Amino acid sequence: MLDRLLSSPILSRIRRNHGLEHATIHMLSQRYPGTPLVGRSDARGFFLYTQLPIEAVRQSTTEALERMRAGEHRLAIHPNCGTNFLTAGVLATMASYFSLYGGRDERWQDRLARLPLAVFVTSMALILAQPLGNAAQLHLTTQGDPEGLQLQAIVPLRRGRNKLYRIFTSD
Repeated sequence: MLDRLLSSPILSRIRRNHGLEHATIHMLSQRYPGTPLVGRSDARGFFLYTQLPIEAVRQSTTEALERMRAGEHRLAIHPNCGTNFLTAGVLATMASYFSLYGGRDERWQDRLARLPLAVFVTSMALILAQPLGNAAQLHLTTQGDPEGLQLQAIVPLRRGRNKLYRIFTSD
């Protein structure tokens, strides 16, 4: 049932665009190390916030799509994806909550005594979050095979030092 949902036309498009967004960011990061890059995907393509010129974005998006079509599907996974941050946040919150939970009548001193346990369990949750976040990207939020995805246009929405581009795709 989950596979059918994830392969529905709208979710498939969002996941493929999300994968292309990540692959584009990988290309740009290799060419321009240390440059701030932020993306957000939807069914029509993705937005890219950067200081780079449009030609750099065009070249990197084109190369990313070609490399994904050639089988480099792992380009769709990115360590700074919001999926990873959400996974880390959820796991750390649950670890902290359950390690400190003790009921209504518990004294604050009892919770304080469990603080080292909370720190340890939360740290373990954060260590586990990276591979779990990558797995969530791989199976849920991105798709490494672009299938029939085509680059349609790159439109600058904000000019100046901090630029915003809208990258449009189609099937």
